[in-house]
Amino acid sequence: MVIIMGVSLIFKIAAVGILVTILSQILKHSGREEQSFLVSLAGLILVLTWLVPYIYDLFMMIQDLFTI
Repeated sequence: MVIIMGVSLIFKIAAVGILVTILSQILKHSGREEQSFLVSLAGLILVLTWLVPYIYDLFMMIQDLFTI
């Protein structure tokens, strides 16, 4: 049940970070701070949904380590 994090996931996270940063800066300079916050929040939620299976697997491995 070991899930190996690939390089493609790291590149996807970096791409989302770059896009969110660009969109956030554009929205802030146009005076739409609320939409900028929502874009940042959406990017965070997207990345967290990608990382949740890996975090769950990490906790399962730690639990198995201490139950043996």
